[in-house]
Amino acid sequence: MDLYSLIKENFISGEWKKVSLKKVYSLLEAKKPYEQKAVLKILNALENDGEIVFLDGFFIATKQADLIKGVLRGNEKGFAFLVPESGGSDYFIPNRNLNGALHQDLVLARKVEKSLKGSNDEAEVVRILNRGVTKLSGTFFVDRGRYVVRPDDKNFFEDVYIDKGKEKGARTGDKVLVKIAGYFKGYSPDGEVVEVLGKRYELFAEENSIIKGSGFEEGFNKKVLLEVAKIPQEVADNQLIGRLNLTDRLIITIDGEDSRDFDDAVEVELLDNGNYRLGVHIADVSEYVRRGTALDEEAFNRSTSVYFPDRVLPMLPRELSNGICSLNEGVTRLTLSCIMEIDKSGEVVDRQIVKSAIKSKRRMTYNQVEAIINGDEELSTKFAREKPMLLRMADLQSILTKKRDERGSIDLDVKEAHITYQNGQIEIGQREAKRAYKIIEEFMVLANECVAEFAFYQELPILYRTHEKPSVEKATTFIEFLKVLGINVRWRAESVRPSDFSSVLDRIKGKPYYSLVNKVMLRSMQKASYYPENLGHFGLSSNCYCHFTSPIRRYPDLIVHRVIKYALDGEIGAINDLYGDFIYNSATQTSEKEKKADEVERAVDDLYKAKYMEDFIGQEFDAVISGVTSFGVFCELENTVEGFTPIECLPRANYTFDKNTFTLSSPKHTFKLGEKVRIGVMGVDLSSRRTEFIILYKYKVK
Repeated sequence: MDLYSLIKENFISGEWKKVSLKKVYSLLEAKKPYEQKAVLKILNALENDGEIVFLDGFFIATKQADLIKGVLRGNEKGFAFLVPESGGSDYFIPNRNLNGALHQDLVLARKVEKSLKGSNDEAEVVRILNRGVTKLSGTFFVDRGRYVVRPDDKNFFEDVYIDKGKEKGARTGDKVLVKIAGYFKGYSPDGEVVEVLGKRYELFAEENSIIKGSGFEEGFNKKVLLEVAKIPQEVADNQLIGRLNLTDRLIITIDGEDSRDFDDAVEVELLDNGNYRLGVHIADVSEYVRRGTALDEEAFNRSTSVYFPDRVLPMLPRELSNGICSLNEGVTRLTLSCIMEIDKSGEVVDRQIVKSAIKSKRRMTYNQVEAIINGDEELSTKFAREKPMLLRMADLQSILTKKRDERGSIDLDVKEAHITYQNGQIEIGQREAKRAYKIIEEFMVLANECVAEFAFYQELPILYRTHEKPSVEKATTFIEFLKVLGINVRWRAESVRPSDFSSVLDRIKGKPYYSLVNKVMLRSMQKASYYPENLGHFGLSSNCYCHFTSPIRRYPDLIVHRVIKYALDGEIGAINDLYGDFIYNSATQTSEKEKKADEVERAVDDLYKAKYMEDFIGQEFDAVISGVTSFGVFCELENTVEGFTPIECLPRANYTFDKNTFTLSSPKHTFKLGEKVRIGVMGVDLSSRRTEFIILYKYKVK
């Protein structure tokens, strides 16, 4: 056993419970200076790894010291919460107990037994294991002769000081990207400007500040681009060997008007026995993105494509995402196909997963398909060849939707914004729930389930898409909220099923608070994530689910493709060697990247909404109260734009906030979720991405 392992084992096993540095030297008989230097180096390494900690003059194993390892979530007021790595409740850490730690730092902390406020959930940072923020964006200004950057992320509550000569030409009011040069206990961090993004309050400067400050990049490095340049943009004949050739079949893509990358294509055939044959054909990205390449490493680091109103940050370079991997009309492409036979009740009676090749016969849009289904004569004539299959698709979708409804799948109806930016103009509307969307959604969900079940019963190491049932606490809060609306349920919080949630939505369809209940229900549910074990999907009421249908824009799908192809080729041993341990690491990476991408997309959407509302300052609109907090009220317009009214701008009174009923009330005034109000647009702050409303009056309930 080497010296590192020996020292670590002694601490972990409890052999060394609480030892001084001098005692460690003695136990190891390290008498010479070079021997002691080697021991000290190992002790420092174990500290950095979080295995041991130096407390009150002694080294002790982290677990024996009863320390909590976790990540800090800062607050603009100067305190933080510790989110334990092992799960469980968060701990409050006041500024005095941070000991130099900041937002997103990985730390070791110990519980404070007697806090000043009498709280039993307070902690103190005892060691910073890793700094979470190495780059950030913010606004540059001069403070008493010193260069300072105030971070956009208010949770990072310390300004960053810039030494003269490292400001890169930045001037007061510029949005900048900063690299942290050093953290010094008791002082604000030092940094250097790496890029000037533009002037504060300019749309694209603010947008780039959000994107780059969150660590997302649009371009790819030279090493990746050199690899991509060697990838052919046409499928060679020898690549078709060993694949099911489907290039002569009527297979089409159905996507949005502005889509550029097409990773799924579909076909539906009515069989002689009355069953449907559904083919879902997915771009075989794994044929071009090989494990261990610079391209694969970059795809893993990104994990997902990120979508904004004016651009896309792709997971893969456009030569792949829009080129050789995209199922463009009229060209041969390599695919992985899930071909299913479905009876009239929606049951999959047979399935086949194969390596294949297709040639898309039509690139169609949701709008075109919707119009044809609704009887548009002009488009029906233009797409006469495709029309019969589109109508079969609509029939099959109805069968599959009914099947999912019967098993209790939750079909939330939450407003979603559709934001576009063209020719300098921002347009915001509510995304329509088209039948054509539903067709593709049902087909993709079914293919994902079939592939997940195949992997599960083959015991293949893949990433499952998991969605656990709501926590007892959140389910209880939701039940209490429903009671306020006069909706009583018989199910219990600890045993809630998907069908319980879907039955609530069925009962209140057409009611004025239908949209409100959808929103609160969504808040009560857990967030879906990737996990190496099958835990089922609560929202879909699915026992087994994975992501298979979007490998161009999601890394988990790419992993599933690789593993499935190994299985189809009979290389089971290679699967476990290559992906056994990797699956666990990729679950954390892809889930965290997805969460971060969602946050950035929402932030940029909020920025565009705020910019859009600049033209409406002083105007009045009807709105619905969409959020109630202890510090104010949020209202939402019909186009999904949300504005905030701080409590000091409400009628003067002493308000009480009820978190269970989402109500802010005083003896004379009450504000609660779902109420219709008339608002005035008071102002817009692009930096905080906030629109401020004033509530003029509430509409009386009829």
